[in-house]
Amino acid sequence: MSKSINILDEDYLQWVQDLCNRYRQSQIKAAVKVNKEMIRFYYELGRDMSEKKAEVRWGSKFFASLSRDLMTQNPGATCFSPTNLLYMRNFYRLYSNFLEITQQPAEQIEGEVIITQQLAEQIRNLIFSVPWGHHMYLIDKCSDNPTEALFYARETVKHGWSRSVLMNMYGTDLFERQGKGDTNFIKTLPSQKSDLAQEITRDPYCFGFTQLCEPYNERVLKDALITNIEKFLLELGTGFAYMGREYRLEVGQTEQFMDMLFYNVRLRCYVVVEVKTTKFEPSHIGQLGSYMVAVDHLLRNPGDNKTIGLLICKSKNRIEAQYALESSSQPISISEYELEKFYPEKLEGTIPSIEEIERKLNAKNEDGIEKI
Repeated sequence: MSKSINILDEDYLQWVQDLCNRYRQSQIKAAVKVNKEMIRFYYELGRDMSEKKAEVRWGSKFFASLSRDLMTQNPGATCFSPTNLLYMRNFYRLYSNFLEITQQPAEQIEGEVIITQQLAEQIRNLIFSVPWGHHMYLIDKCSDNPTEALFYARETVKHGWSRSVLMNMYGTDLFERQGKGDTNFIKTLPSQKSDLAQEITRDPYCFGFTQLCEPYNERVLKDALITNIEKFLLELGTGFAYMGREYRLEVGQTEQFMDMLFYNVRLRCYVVVEVKTTKFEPSHIGQLGSYMVAVDHLLRNPGDNKTIGLLICKSKNRIEAQYALESSSQPISISEYELEKFYPEKLEGTIPSIEEIERKLNAKNEDGIEKI
């Protein structure tokens, strides 16, 4: 049974007044750091609603009532719509296990990660740096997986992703693919470098942006990758700088031509990329390894780290790939690619605004807030 809010409820009225004061304080701070302070306010308001068990305490029309009262005392504020308030509550619920660390004990476990006070503060600074439109998208997509939401939030801040790029990368299942290449990095790289190198791998790589369909050959695929070099760099990941295609090296009296050469500024090393439109063959490792040795001898500078190789094939047998990697002394990753996932040509505006969501809800159900 719905419970209406008693306008004489002093606790409720005092809380609304406190929210208004906090909101005005946030507005002042927002003149310097608009996003971070407002996102912090949204999180804290979501926490208030959860801790007060507001819907149970004040009835099924709580969101509409709170929205009305906050907007009455803050004319011109557009962030207090019922739907946005619901997003704020869900925002808190999504990340609270990462951020709400009690003093005793001093740490807790979220998934397989031990959350300490220090790590919680780092995550807090990260989360509050992500634009609200990005958070709305992640709340919708990752409501049951806060670890995945945190991954995309971190990538957004690290790369400066727009909301459309975030949608792209979520659509390609980046969370499931990143760091998943079969590698021998633990054996061939120093321990402090192997984890970072593993992070730049993906399996599979998504080449849907090429818009290729069968049949196609290796040259057609490579042409399409270079034609779409910005999207290719985005798919490769952090810190890749394109050095050239069919990159020529003179080795003794012969010439060698690598498919593509990159330099990764985070790893401070050259990266040789070989793309095969066939199933992985162990001989591919020998070919790629010879290119990498040549790069180390002819291009690598004293401040550079050891060259890394990325072999991207149409398909692979994982056991066969692992055996081949064990036989090589060069740091190599083996991954597959797929063409099935297509990047939308037009992404801006594909996420409905708060107002559009509410218009649709109100058209179906006067009390539709509770059914989101």
